[in-house]
Amino acid sequence: MKSNKYLISLALIFSLFFLWAISSNLLPTMIRQLMKMFDLSPFMGSLTESSYWIAYFIFPIPIAMFMKRYSYKAGVIFGLSVAAAGGLLFFPAAAIQQYWAYLTIFFIIATGMCFLETAANPYVTVLGAPETAPRRLNLAQSFNGLGAFIAGMFLSKLVLSNDNYTKETIPANYPGGWEGFLTAESDAMKLPYLILAAVLILIAVVFAFSRLPKIKEGDHLEGEATDEKLIDFSVFKRSHLRWGVVAQFFYNGGQTAINAMFLVYACSYVGLKEKEVVESLSGMSATTWFGIYLGAFLLGRWIGTMLMSKFRPQDMLVVYSIVNVALCGVIMCFGGMIGLYAMIGVSFFMSIMYPTQFSLALKDLGSKTKSGSAFLVMAIVGNVVLPPLTGKLMSEFAGVYHIAYIVPLICFIFCAYYGWRGYKVYLNK
Repeated sequence: MKSNKYLISLALIFSLFFLWAISSNLLPTMIRQLMKMFDLSPFMGSLTESSYWIAYFIFPIPIAMFMKRYSYKAGVIFGLSVAAAGGLLFFPAAAIQQYWAYLTIFFIIATGMCFLETAANPYVTVLGAPETAPRRLNLAQSFNGLGAFIAGMFLSKLVLSNDNYTKETIPANYPGGWEGFLTAESDAMKLPYLILAAVLILIAVVFAFSRLPKIKEGDHLEGEATDEKLIDFSVFKRSHLRWGVVAQFFYNGGQTAINAMFLVYACSYVGLKEKEVVESLSGMSATTWFGIYLGAFLLGRWIGTMLMSKFRPQDMLVVYSIVNVALCGVIMCFGGMIGLYAMIGVSFFMSIMYPTQFSLALKDLGSKTKSGSAFLVMAIVGNVVLPPLTGKLMSEFAGVYHIAYIVPLICFIFCAYYGWRGYKVYLNK
């Protein structure tokens, strides 16, 4: 395979990392918005994340079977189409103005994005030299960080209005009263998803007319008829894959717990405005802080990718995980603005964890790579379980809300273990 063909293929795949980052990192903004519209507790608001990420538990195995039968490319095009359809459904949802309608839409969008993620992560790992797979996947995930930054810093400001009314507190002169407020807030959510749907459709067309190289997995090219199982549970004989699934469950749940509650933490507990432009650092709005938080994640991805040319990925995973355990301890002890500063550091050091664990877990899987990828993507079910647990703790212990960050602290301990011992490749006989 010519190197220039690899570059073109990788560029197309990298665009997918950017797109699903936009989708998933709009969720904290949606949580804040839906909590206002429907007067939800942090726990109920966190179910927005659960409705999105449950698709990642349900569909990876069918998706892996689909791609095993057809190709990565077919999976990508179908996923782009499904996610675009979900984005367009924000128009009828704005008319219905029911919480369940939005949860359904997030589930549909996530189903499409699950196709992209199940295809793109393993594709990047096998499209090049095996020994550089972790660094290559971290580079790809840097574009994920860029999408996250744009969603947090800019798109969140298109949605959040700075108005935080209830039926009892809404001003008498507000146009249309309470119903007018609900309409304005629901309409604000449509624009980012209309833009996203349009981009998804455009990228789907580009993929339809592109020529992506077929990847050899084991002794066969993808899409070739073989006697191999469409999904192979024997991949769990590989201990590094088993531990990789566990590590991904806790990493994803811990990261999303912090992401999901960030705007709730900043607005409801620290007392920041949703969007307010002032010059002093202490007076920045919650959405600007959220942008900085995700910007730190992007910066961490780029720096981490460069550092991997000098340090072993598993060693970096251990160090970054231990630092985040300490930073979560700071959040638990102090809360407030000190906790917010600590979260910026957590974001930076979370940056390399997902792609590093993913690539280490897929090492030497050969023809079982799609199956392994499916199980690793299913581990995102941690996002369904752990953010609501964090939100529940914040709701139940409002006086010491920061104690809730014991959840991501425990998660990073598991990540440290994977970088220390869990990544090692053994085959159980």
